[in-house]
Amino acid sequence: MTSGYRSVLPDDLEAGAEFTAAGRDWDEIAQELVRRKEERVVVNMGPQHPSTHGVLRLILEMDGETVTETRVGLGYLHTGIEKTMEYRTWVQGSTLATRMDYVASIMNEAGYCLAVEKLAGLTDQIPERAQVIRVLMMELARVSSHLVCLGSAGNELGGTTLMTIGFREREQVLRFFEMVTGQRMNNAYLRPGGLAQDLPDGALTWLKSVYMSMVRGMNDFDNMVMANPLWKSRTQGIGVLSLAACMALGITGPMVRATGLPLDLRKDQPYSGYENYDFEVCTQDTSDVYGRYLVRSNEMRESMKIIAQCIDKLEDMGPGPVMIEDPAIAWPARLEVGPDGQGQSAGHVKEIMSQSMESLIHHFKLVTEGFRVPEGQAFHAIEHAKGMFGVHVVSDGGTRPYRVHVREPSYNNLQSMAMLCNGGTISDVVVCLASIDPVMGGVDR
Repeated sequence: MTSGYRSVLPDDLEAGAEFTAAGRDWDEIAQELVRRKEERVVVNMGPQHPSTHGVLRLILEMDGETVTETRVGLGYLHTGIEKTMEYRTWVQGSTLATRMDYVASIMNEAGYCLAVEKLAGLTDQIPERAQVIRVLMMELARVSSHLVCLGSAGNELGGTTLMTIGFREREQVLRFFEMVTGQRMNNAYLRPGGLAQDLPDGALTWLKSVYMSMVRGMNDFDNMVMANPLWKSRTQGIGVLSLAACMALGITGPMVRATGLPLDLRKDQPYSGYENYDFEVCTQDTSDVYGRYLVRSNEMRESMKIIAQCIDKLEDMGPGPVMIEDPAIAWPARLEVGPDGQGQSAGHVKEIMSQSMESLIHHFKLVTEGFRVPEGQAFHAIEHAKGMFGVHVVSDGGTRPYRVHVREPSYNNLQSMAMLCNGGTISDVVVCLASIDPVMGGVDR
């Protein structure tokens, strides 16, 4: 192994020889490395590195401080979610889907449930109240995801205060999720046919009480970051990715919208009633890291507009069903949120155990065996916080999926790492990766 370089390296250098560099400028050493083409410096960033956004390995070939080649190593967090779904019922699939992109888990559930409902022919039977609550939860998840992205990026660039602001506002979202579903993450709240249960009493009132404080928190973040000259110097003109490159690599979400293309499935292919909401698709034309962050910042405000509309709709329509009426598919349990999380209503358990043997039998068969989905296949995509999240489900007519495959946006977006980083400095690698905002639970599913 070599520990340095002398001014002149012999061509017949023996294996294992050691030599030391002293009193020389690094530029001269770097030039010598270029001259001796077989010499190179390879740096492993990760898989256990705080700036790799999870268990991600980046193999960087360096020429001094300049990155000449970037390779991405995946698979360290592989969980086999898609294969496991083949051994679970259609309802249990939601519990697995929520664990992919765990930063925006509600959106995973939405993509999966919409695909199953499309295959089962249930799309038009979902109650309106369930549709509005789905949109409410998805937009809160989008806000939560973007806050993690922006806050973490600020921390990685040396601004810990930016992370504390982002996570402070995200905490409000997680509290609401816990109030509604019993859990802060991995909620399994969206089910094929509707929702696990309705919003609890007081949930909307609480959300309204923190709404303006969340908006002020977003303004605090913008005031501290977007006009900051240090932030601009680290992000403007860095990691440029053109629209043509995005199209070639299948890049979606904030990354493609930062090139000026208003690609958003909520507008282009509306689902869950998004066509009934007033919001704008946020774009920039810089194609760089700064533009991607600006897109996410603006998107959070648009999401807050949608959330306000959802609150108004829910208050106007009043109580109502949140699951389809078909007893052969509708989850029979009456769930509620208790001190230890989500569980069955004690009153419902008492009813089916003591008053109705038919209800008990039906409950048992539907929970253990599940409902059947007609033979065929379907694909449904949603606008996830990271980009296009598509789910392809295949049924052989049984109570479990025959195949499930997910088009996860972080996986596709990570293909751009070489384009973003090659030719830049090693410090820019952290910035470029943060602007992609990958979550390895979805990449390695």
